[in-house]
Amino acid sequence: MIVNRLSEIMGRKRLSRRDVVRGTGLAINTVGGLYNGTAKRVDLETLDKLCFFLGVTVGEILEHSEENVDA
Repeated sequence: MIVNRLSEIMGRKRLSRRDVVRGTGLAINTVGGLYNGTAKRVDLETLDKLCFFLGVTVGEILEHSEENVDA
């Protein structure tokens, strides 16, 4: 399972979704979906913009976990 840590990173940096939208140029729905953990797909360009703006790596935003939520 992939764990999305975007909301945690934004919380630590005290950034709102609107701050991230302004800083990256991404759509509010894109940022909102990732922030809420409801996004089903993520574009590489989106990840690149988030990493650059937040000063983090892809591995800090998305993490692979061995746990299976369906089990």
